[in-house]
Amino acid sequence: MKKKRKKIFRKEAVFVLIVFLAITSFLFIQKRGEIYKVDSQKKTYLKGDVPTSNEVFATLSKDTLVLVDSADPSSLEAKEQFEQILKDMRMGYQTVDVAAETIPEFSAYQKVVILLSALDLMQERTPDLMAWVADGGNVLFGMTLFQEEILKGIDQDLGVLDSNPNNAVVSSIFIDDTFMIGGGKAYKIDEPFDAARTVSLSDDSKVYAWIDDNSKNPLVWEKDYGSGHFVIDNLGFYDRSVRGIHAASYSLLTDTAVYPVIDGATYYLDDFPAPVPAGNASFIKRDYNMSVSDFYTNVWWPDLLKLHDKYGIKYTGLVIENYEDDTSGKIKRQEDTERFNYFGSSILANDGEIGYHGYNHQPFSLDNVDYGDVYPNYKTWASTEAMAASMTELDRFIKDLFPDIETSVYVPPSNVLSAEGRQMLVSQFPQVKSIASNYFSEDFAYSQEFEIADDGMIEQPRTVSGTIWDDYAKLTAFSELNMHFVNNHFMHPDDALDEDRGAANGWAKMFESFEKDIVWIEESAPDLRKLTGSELAGAVQRYAILTVQQSQNENGLNINLGNFHDEAYLMVRLNNEAKPGNVSGGSLTHLTGNLYLLQAKEAQVTIEMK
Repeated sequence: MKKKRKKIFRKEAVFVLIVFLAITSFLFIQKRGEIYKVDSQKKTYLKGDVPTSNEVFATLSKDTLVLVDSADPSSLEAKEQFEQILKDMRMGYQTVDVAAETIPEFSAYQKVVILLSALDLMQERTPDLMAWVADGGNVLFGMTLFQEEILKGIDQDLGVLDSNPNNAVVSSIFIDDTFMIGGGKAYKIDEPFDAARTVSLSDDSKVYAWIDDNSKNPLVWEKDYGSGHFVIDNLGFYDRSVRGIHAASYSLLTDTAVYPVIDGATYYLDDFPAPVPAGNASFIKRDYNMSVSDFYTNVWWPDLLKLHDKYGIKYTGLVIENYEDDTSGKIKRQEDTERFNYFGSSILANDGEIGYHGYNHQPFSLDNVDYGDVYPNYKTWASTEAMAASMTELDRFIKDLFPDIETSVYVPPSNVLSAEGRQMLVSQFPQVKSIASNYFSEDFAYSQEFEIADDGMIEQPRTVSGTIWDDYAKLTAFSELNMHFVNNHFMHPDDALDEDRGAANGWAKMFESFEKDIVWIEESAPDLRKLTGSELAGAVQRYAILTVQQSQNENGLNINLGNFHDEAYLMVRLNNEAKPGNVSGGSLTHLTGNLYLLQAKEAQVTIEMK
């Protein structure tokens, strides 16, 4: 009997010990965050001497002639966008100002992009242009054209049967589903105006985009003329949000168009992990009856992890050590690290990474910057040394928390970064390989292109933000899928507290809206890679240096890639009705219509044509 009791006692003791260890482990994980592994073998960045974007572009042959009019502000707006589009597509060009320069012979070029709203300045050369196209040349009219006598003389050759002197209001753009990724639907214009020429076209004109109303006024079309052909962009506006449409139009000019893209979707979480942000907690109290801190732990972050589980999203969390506004350079270390450990470890355990955001939330600017009423709560730093001291402390703080990781991406608070602050990062913090800021020019914003800057910094602008995308954001996201095959998104935890960012709707509706947009991205571009911030930086690095040469023979389409390293991604458009067959040196994925995504695994790729 005693032996049996002793045996039972031992079983109970073991059971109690197991329960105790389980509770202890749970509390440890809850406090420290999830267990994560670091891949020390991952090759994110290229090593050695990597050229800059400008150095690469200088090597390209200039087979595209771009005609502009410096006296026309709209022409200069179009010039700014098209020159960057061609640079990003790795198409060499020569720009000629018809108001001040002589137009060269068209025969020296393969393509001509005309960024003129009126053709009177090239009146004497219009017959030469038409003869050159009839003989096999290709012309893109990249701007809405004014009605005038020269245009009337060539209208039918451009496919125009009839026109109205009153322009059409472009309220939304419907994209043919075979033309672009994300096509088959309309994209609204947030500030519509009478931007497009009102026309009706001949039956042998092929229309790719039109106004989404009863008129269906054409916005993008092409028309063969002799052995060459014309492409007409009739959008009437020129900014970064529609670059993808202009790039797609340009890709119609030749039988085949091959150009590099990035292929990546990245999701940044600014100010996370960070101390609990200040803000209006009334919406959280209203919907969840809990504190802001508990909301982030029990609702907000678990919801975002659901998106990781369902769609493979990788989050890049951007650390803010404190929200104090001391910019003197005096450092006060953050002692309360429990939230940082918990959320940071969870990010890392769910395929994400940690990036630099700030010791505090004060952008790197000196006293030569006056924020005025735009950022009334921001202060400037006392000196470059003070900025560097804060960055050194942030680096120490992250290393103490997560000693095994490498941190290489910096995101400026509120996307604000001065030239002096940027130079400080480049010269004193070589571990910062990439800056991720803003695609658009806003007040004090550090605006970027996808490129390698002249000092070697990898620039990777964020293109959309928040959980509720407005019409402009949706148009931009669509455009960038087609321009760079990229979706670079950011959001803040305090979006759920800020009425201007949709907080009054409640987090549940904000999350529902966000997931809906993610589903649209997934359905439009299911092959888009999910990347962290550093992985996207590495992808931009490979993209930014790639050059492309293409030729065709009896074997098919031959593509030679300069500055190729381990992999590259390219868009391939086949305009000659040929169908691709076997691919050597890479793999081809159909996107839509005659548009394909090429993953190059070697510097020489051959695509058989059927």
